[in-house]
Amino acid sequence: MNLAMISLGCPKNQVDADVMCHALLERGHTTTADLSEADVIIINTCGFIESAKQEAIDNILEACSYKEQNPELKIVVTGCLAQRYQHEIVKEIPEVDAVVGLGSNAAICSILERLTGTGPVESYGVKESLPLGGARVISTPRHYAYIKIAEGCSNRCSYCAIPLIRGPLRSRTIPDIVAEARFLAGEGVKELIVVAQDVTAFGMDRGKAELAPLLDALNAVDGIEWIRLLYAYPERITGEVIDAMVRNEKVLHYLDVPIQHIDSDILRAMNRRGDRETVLNALGRLRAAMPDITLRTTLIAGYPGETEAQFEALCNFVRAYRFDRLGCFAYSEEEGTPAALLPQLPTEVREQRAGTVMRIQADIMAEKQAGKVGKTVRVLCDGWDEESGLYLCRTASDAPEIDAVCCVRSEAPIEPGTFLDVQIEESDVYDLYGVPAEAAM
Repeated sequence: MNLAMISLGCPKNQVDADVMCHALLERGHTTTADLSEADVIIINTCGFIESAKQEAIDNILEACSYKEQNPELKIVVTGCLAQRYQHEIVKEIPEVDAVVGLGSNAAICSILERLTGTGPVESYGVKESLPLGGARVISTPRHYAYIKIAEGCSNRCSYCAIPLIRGPLRSRTIPDIVAEARFLAGEGVKELIVVAQDVTAFGMDRGKAELAPLLDALNAVDGIEWIRLLYAYPERITGEVIDAMVRNEKVLHYLDVPIQHIDSDILRAMNRRGDRETVLNALGRLRAAMPDITLRTTLIAGYPGETEAQFEALCNFVRAYRFDRLGCFAYSEEEGTPAALLPQLPTEVREQRAGTVMRIQADIMAEKQAGKVGKTVRVLCDGWDEESGLYLCRTASDAPEIDAVCCVRSEAPIEPGTFLDVQIEESDVYDLYGVPAEAAM
């Protein structure tokens, strides 16, 4: 069959889709990017927050609309929404032909063979049966790839549904991860983006944090030039982890540390494992050890019970700390979580507060980017943007699809996956603009 795969949500979900896609190709199926040409459309959904759920539903409905021109088309829903809502999907959207929970990802090939049209197929399995690794395709541009080092989470933050959807922390072994990294390097990957719900918890399900030795092992993989870490929790940023970031030259001085808030009472209500001092201590040690580090964070505004004073303290912290990269989200109550049972702030208050934080950060970001004008920075080219007529590149400070880009004007062609030095000529709120350094001489 000819398959179209739509994967939504986080990079971890994308890796799951890559593993399923490889299994389907091995079984003899083909893939297409054109939904109108597909025999089967698979939507690998996210169900983390309300906006992600709505995006998933919109994509499912759009896929189902193709049945008007192709009545034989089959629609398969996988991923977090399928795991979380199971029977409700078929009930609410009867055009769906199969709902596949996370625990049945490994059975995707046999599930497709059961799509006879006599009724919807539902297969959920045990969520802990989701494969931790396995052969995969590379759906990102060939020069960078995500590598998932663990599944699930045991932190139990009061607002988060991930443990309900994906289960407790389950870490891969270091040899298994390194073997995948070598495969990716052999396919031309130069930037390895290490992901998990909490990379600093890697190995804790075996009784010992193992992120530092993992970084040592990944640093030794030939062909990989950049190693980027996403999602490090402040209470687990140990001296051992910091030392590993310093000594391993391929590990970028970039870290995504989702602190969520700075008020100790709010952090306690969120069931976070540290308080304000824990956060400040972790960030301070990172900046002391790596003065050039890019620190990204995520914040939640409008958590139940957040007072005006606590919100103002958050704003003051953002102004004072001046994160290099920051995202702030309006709190979204998720059914099944302890926080959803608390009295909620009005939606408009949450959204206004999140918008206020982002306006503060926009000014900080614009100032930081302007400070790079006239300097030369090292970038990795992601490709050509036909609309602007510029090459889209990234500095070590920028993760793909999350952070800023460096737009490069060049008469000479630049191949995707090329590293080059760029002299920065201009900036705007988020992005940089420049030319190859040799052209500026």
